Amino acid sequence: MDTAVQELLDKKAIEDVVARYARTLDWLDDDGQASCYWPDADIDYGFFKGKAQDFLPVVMDIERASQRRWHMLGGLIIAFQSATSASSECYGIFAGANPQEDGSLAGNLYGGRYLDEWDKRKGEWRISSRLYIVDWHRPLDNQPGLEPNPDFPLPTAKITESEHPLYRRL
Repeated sequence: MDTAVQELLDKKAIEDVVARYARTLDWLDDDGQASCYWPDADIDYGFFKGKAQDFLPVVMDIERASQRRWHMLGGLIIAFQSATSASSECYGIFAGANPQEDGSLAGNLYGGRYLDEWDKRKGEWRISSRLYIVDWHRPLDNQPGLEPNPDFPLPTAKITESEHPLYRRL
């Protein structure tokens, strides 16, 4: 029973890192994003192959270049090799949009999967290796602007820098 309970706790810890990964990209939280990877993690996104410590400034610059970004991850499957190592796969959808010359917002929607290896060091789970695979992408034209639509005034948030006033450290 103790092993099963520990495995559930470890799965939950890994799930939290996956959720934090998406959230910290969207809110431009550099430290939160760094806490998802071991600095020596091997990263392969195609456009970048190297160590996490070198990847983090690259990916955060890419995210900052997007006026809007949204990551949603799901379908996470985790398999443990030992008490301190695991493998996982999950699917992800990412959308990013930027202002166009005519004032509208447009961008792309991507679908892919994350193939991750995990290490637990000093009681903490982080990604030790990641391969990201893009399965598809679609253009996103004519996205809603940053001002609320007067006919249906939902709030909007322009997140272009770290430390947005609506960001809460959870």
